[in-house]
This record gives sequence, structure tokens and C-alpha cells, in this order.
Amino acid sequence: MLRTVKPKNARAKRALKEREPQLSENPKTALFVKTQTTSAIVNEAMSDLYSLKKPNGLNFNKKNQVTPFEDASSLEFWSNKNDASLLLVGSHQKKRPHNLIFTRTFNYQLFDMFECGVENFKPMKDFNIHNQVNVGMKPLFNFTGELFDSHPKYQHFKNVMLDFFRGETLSQISLAGLSHVISCTVGEQADENDLPTVHFRVYSIQLLKSGTRTPRVELVEMGPSMDLTPRRAQEADESLNKEAYRRPKPVNVPKKRKNIDVDEMGDKVGRIHMEKQDLSKLQTRKVKALKPDN
Repeated sequence: MLRTVKPKNARAKRALKEREPQLSENPKTALFVKTQTTSAIVNEAMSDLYSLKKPNGLNFNKKNQVTPFEDASSLEFWSNKNDASLLLVGSHQKKRPHNLIFTRTFNYQLFDMFECGVENFKPMKDFNIHNQVNVGMKPLFNFTGELFDSHPKYQHFKNVMLDFFRGETLSQISLAGLSHVISCTVGEQADENDLPTVHFRVYSIQLLKSGTRTPRVELVEMGPSMDLTPRRAQEADESLNKEAYRRPKPVNVPKKRKNIDVDEMGDKVGRIHMEKQDLSKLQTRKVKALKPDN
């Protein structure tokens, strides 16, 4: 359980207020952490993924003694210290070679983890693409395969990938602001124990002249390119998951007035409730011209 920090001055109070839950959250920061034993493949993979995450990423240069599935206290400490809810831990062991662990925290407490192995890795530098990564650009996503909608482990993977690379939430985006596509493809599952690899590819979006107002779009592979093999996973606790998905109530929203609404044209419409009237007793205006002659 993390201790509660009380602000000692106005500056610390403002800093803690920025970390409080908000209706529109800021882009999530990711920490890239290396364990004491890593491989060249893991180092290059983390470096390329860090390039895709910038500027919302922080790379730890030193190696750290950390085992996320056994003890996640260090990850929670770094998450709290750097105000980061995403972590990517790289390791390399004989039992689990070329290993990547995607970790998420909520309220600086461990939320869930997804572990995968890296195979057939090809770094960005092997692709002859000029200006491969535009910093701060939102990627497009493409998930191909029925398992992303039917298998719990691949659904978890899809949710983690979208959360890790989504960046800032925007209401609209310019066509020129689309620079790359992250594509994840998985084949069919032969049996229950078989977990097919996920083909992780990144493509650069090239907008070419088409002779019309709409440009011709071509995708050129820019890297990194790797096959991710699902390994261990830790699901979120039920109570913590419910708390994380709870949406806060909007603030500074005027209270809805009873029987008053706005129609499709933007006009204010009111509803009046009246008691049923007996029209036979209704007093009308008496006009002499309408009186019967005696």
C-alpha cells in the first residue's frame, strides 16, 4: 500500500492536483526498464518501441534487478515517482529468451501484465525509410485475425497495445497528421494449447499525387518488424478493474431542468402539465350578434 503524500507548499499542492483523476486524461507516459540480463535483440526492440512512443516515454539507461511477476514493488515505485502508468520491461533468460513484459498500473498500483517473446526481429535501421518516426504522431492500428475478438489472451494483448501507443485523445485529425500504421496479424489456432505468434509490423504512410484532391496512399514497411509469442499474463483484480473503468461525473455541467429540453434544431422546448378541463363549464365571451331572437 502506497503512503499518502500531503503537500507542504502551494507548488506541491498543484503538482498533486495534476496527478488526480480527470475527466479527460493526459497522454500516458511509458517507462522502458531493462533487467540485469538483456540481449541485443531486446535492447534494439525496446529502443525502436521507445521511438514509436516518444515524446510520452522515459528510457532507463541503467540495468535494474526486477522480477515483475514475483515482486512488482519496484515498478509501482517508479510509476509513482515518474507519474507513469505504462511500463515495458525487457529481459533475457534461458527459460524465456528475448522477453518483453508490458505492464500497466492504476493509481500507481499494479493493474495487469502481458509477457511475450521476440522472434525474427528486424530493427528500423535495416529499412531504408527517410524520417521513419514523426514525434508525437498518432498511429493507425490494424488487427487482423479472429483470435483478437474471441480468445481472452489475444483480447488482452489487443487492449494493451491500444492503450500503450494510443497517445493523446483527439476529436479530429488532419490527413497530413497520419504518419504510420501499426499492424498486428495472428493466424488460426490449431488446438487449445497452441498459441500462434503475433506478427507485429509498422508501416509508413506515403501520400502521393493522384491527379485529384484525394492523394494516393501507399504503405511502406519502416520497422520495427518482429513476431511476438504470447507467454505469461496477469489479469487485473476484479475490484481494481471495476474502479479503473469507472467514469467520473462531469464537472461544471448545468443541472438539467425538469420538463425543459432542446430539440434537433437547437430550440428550447418546454412541457406544461395541466389538469383535465370540463369544456361544458367553460365561460366564453358573450356576443349580442350570436344571441337567438325571441
